[in-house]
Amino acid sequence: MAFSADELRVLRRALAIALHPMPLSDEDVQDCLRLAGSVDEAVGEAGRLRAFLLADLARYRNALPGSATGYLELLQDALAAGYDPRPDDLAALRALRGGPLAAALLERCQVLAERSVRARLAGRSVGLAAPGPRSRLLALPGGRAAAREPDRPKGPAAPSHPQKPGDRPMPKPSEVFPPRRRPTPPPSEERAAG
Repeated sequence: MAFSADELRVLRRALAIALHPMPLSDEDVQDCLRLAGSVDEAVGEAGRLRAFLLADLARYRNALPGSATGYLELLQDALAAGYDPRPDDLAALRALRGGPLAAALLERCQVLAERSVRARLAGRSVGLAAPGPRSRLLALPGGRAAAREPDRPKGPAAPSHPQKPGDRPMPKPSEVFPPRRRPTPPPSEERAAG
């Protein structure tokens, strides 16, 4: 993303104000709002361009092998823009690896895909191994309210509604619907020849 000289001036002023808070003039506020709008517009446009590029890449990939040249060019552009190759891309490149460009792209995509998987796995394991300090949730069991309550002996769970003296407990399904018994074949009668 490139900023004009005027936008850089506004950005520098906004950063200075963020570091050393002071009252802003109306003109400064309007400049900051315009800059924020420009940045939002640029981010939105970059997202639309990326979506278009990925849709185009998928279209060319689906038309392989006839669109090999266009697909390889689009894949190079997507990789330069930070695209992580998908399994479909790796499969397509394996089918095209007879050409030198496809073979080089396959090697590059395999390295990128492996790096991406390792980063995701490392992020998960780091998150599990060393959680950062967190405050306890108040609305969930085990929060600050539970810390104030004394430990209760753990016994059978209390019913959700109190039973009246004449109430019977809910019957089990096996008590209501007894198991089916297989029908027995009728006894065969032997006839005496006579």
